[in-house]
Amino acid sequence: MKEFSVKGTARTAFGKKAARELRKTNAVPCNLYGEAKNENGSPIALPFTVTNDQLRNLIYSPDIYAVNLDIDGKTSKAILKEIQFHPVKDNVLHVDFYEITDKKPIVMEVPIKLNGLAEGVKAGGRLAASVRKLKVKALYTDIPERLNIDVTNLGLGQTIKVGELHFEGLELITSKEVVVCQVKMTRSAKSAAAAE
Repeated sequence: MKEFSVKGTARTAFGKKAARELRKTNAVPCNLYGEAKNENGSPIALPFTVTNDQLRNLIYSPDIYAVNLDIDGKTSKAILKEIQFHPVKDNVLHVDFYEITDKKPIVMEVPIKLNGLAEGVKAGGRLAASVRKLKVKALYTDIPERLNIDVTNLGLGQTIKVGELHFEGLELITSKEVVVCQVKMTRSAKSAAAAE
């Protein structure tokens, strides 16, 4: 998994008004959640801010990253957990990070990549991916940048479901019944089949 470094500043002012003021200065309010829990068992958040410019390359990327967070000199390794966008302007309103270690497995969505020329495509069909990412559980050090799926033997009208896939060191969390990709019949393939 690729790594990305972000420098942040601890946040002392809270609430909607404080968050609005922060956003005017090109800063984004963030929280880092880790192992620490309060007396109710809820995770304790470490509030901080980062600049919009730093987040842009991290958020608007097809890649997944382990994030090296530096908050006022204190470093942590984390992953992006949740991003809130403005419903109209589409700018980033808030980001949650989740602290990770090389001892505890995490759940993360990993992009898929379909490899090979499917038999069904050679026969005139069209390969269509039904999902772009799959949820996996593993140590962050074992999570690849993408999940490579070989589609060479996929015939016309056939599908690959999550239950048929296996990746070394990863537990697939996405439901086994989810269709990952399929070779759809096209008009030309249907007419060729009818002619035969």
